[in-house]
Amino acid sequence: MEKLISIDLKADFGFFRKPDTNNTVNLSYNIIHKPAIWGILGAIIGLEGYTQKGKLPHYYEIFRDLKLGVQPLDDEKGNYPKTNIKYSNTVGYANKGANFLTEEMTLVNPQYRIFMLLNLTNEYHKKLLNYLSNAQSEFIPYFGKNEFSAWWEKSSCKEYSFKKKVEITGSIKIKTVFLKNYVIKENLDIPEPDIFSGETIEDLPFIYFERLPKDFDLELMQYDLGEFVFSTYLIKNANNLKNLYYLNDEDSYVQLI
Repeated sequence: MEKLISIDLKADFGFFRKPDTNNTVNLSYNIIHKPAIWGILGAIIGLEGYTQKGKLPHYYEIFRDLKLGVQPLDDEKGNYPKTNIKYSNTVGYANKGANFLTEEMTLVNPQYRIFMLLNLTNEYHKKLLNYLSNAQSEFIPYFGKNEFSAWWEKSSCKEYSFKKKVEITGSIKIKTVFLKNYVIKENLDIPEPDIFSGETIEDLPFIYFERLPKDFDLELMQYDLGEFVFSTYLIKNANNLKNLYYLNDEDSYVQLI
């Protein structure tokens, strides 16, 4: 039995480190990504994290097939304000006896609606639903660093009546960030914002692009990245998008990958 739910995750600060930045100024992804969500869900039901180098954590094995979607909340629409925080680390094993100085561009008040397609025949999914619907957690979830604790209200846990993707005609509303599967020059059938329709999900038209982790590369043991889009425009040619789910009561779609 499948159940589509969402919760609204919030924190005062967040830092989802981009691994391709240098050690002086570290940058954060703006949108919470799938590997980070796996860790949060694992913490909620008490699964182990990283225990040894080169081995992925237990929560990855449990939730790697869980379909997830992310909708940025608030007026920032995913492009959250940032503050530059400087750290001085004097721990000897971290910097060989010298002070280690670093800076992090930290997100301010990030918040996201996380969509999940749960399989209630799976004992871990069933346990997760129970914890989410009661706003309970075994370990404290956090946004990238353990000092940035995250939370959700019990009332934010919602269930949706949905249909799996059917043939789409015209332009549609997509509430979540969605993955661009390919980019082909001069291909007129690729999914794209319908900027000439005159209609948007909200009053202010908005398009946001970000390259985000969508999985782990098990051979290289690093993030597997994908090109993501978030827009308040209607999206045309959406039949080429995978894993779209129609929310019956909201006349809109979410992409769960």
